[in-house]
Amino acid sequence: MNEERRQIIVREIAHWRRNKLLPEQYCDFLFNLYAKPEDLEASTDESSPLSFGKALSAVQKATGKQWLFTIGIFTLISFVVLYFNAFHPVLQIAVVLVAVAALLWLGRRIRVRQEAMGLSLIGIAMLVLVGGGSYMLGIHNLEEWGYQTGLILLCAVFWIVYGIMARIPIVHLCGWLTLSFVYATVLARYLPEAAWYETQLFWLPVSLLFGWATWFMHRFAKAVSAVLFVTCAVLWFMPEVYQMLFMGETAWIQLQLLAKIGVAGGLLFYLRKQWMVWVA
Repeated sequence: MNEERRQIIVREIAHWRRNKLLPEQYCDFLFNLYAKPEDLEASTDESSPLSFGKALSAVQKATGKQWLFTIGIFTLISFVVLYFNAFHPVLQIAVVLVAVAALLWLGRRIRVRQEAMGLSLIGIAMLVLVGGGSYMLGIHNLEEWGYQTGLILLCAVFWIVYGIMARIPIVHLCGWLTLSFVYATVLARYLPEAAWYETQLFWLPVSLLFGWATWFMHRFAKAVSAVLFVTCAVLWFMPEVYQMLFMGETAWIQLQLLAKIGVAGGLLFYLRKQWMVWVA
């Protein structure tokens, strides 16, 4: 095998490793067959041309139209950021929604090839939605409790729907936890002097409702069922969390937690054959 062909093979193996086209052990085996020691050092060197060759090649091959398009997009984003406050409220809402939609679309496309990068863009889109909405409420002096709660409620519902449709359990779970937070703020606002047993009545039936929903949904979507099961477990301990965060009460909380951990552990053990089927 001549040197030129060997170098081509080594570069291809390096490309497979970077893009995870083959398992790591297979790449190591092929490197041991075809590469020399200096090739192995170059393949692991972050400053090696192999690491940035693809990006540099894309930049070098970019056409004038692509450069103008990139500069135009950057200029448009800068203009929107600088003059956002001067826009009409309807235009501000449209800008935020377009930005969220673009990030979701881009994240969904990239997620097919790179899971982490795609999920990062989707997460940024969710933060833009709630952050942009909160910012608009602030600049229009709509900072009352009702407006802020309504915004968070809408974001939570969107996260639940999108998490189910896109099959992203973490987004789905964040939606339910955010709804739980909204429920807690409503209780704290309208029932601030509730007794400890009343807080249990506020939360435990909701937890049991999610437990029933776990059983109901496992026949249709196991991923959704698993998220509902986690939400059920979180809500089981929410009375104690609510007492600490919103009521400032810590008396007897340790005993309550120990008792509920014991009850939950017993139920999980006794019903293990059922709930494992629901979430597996």
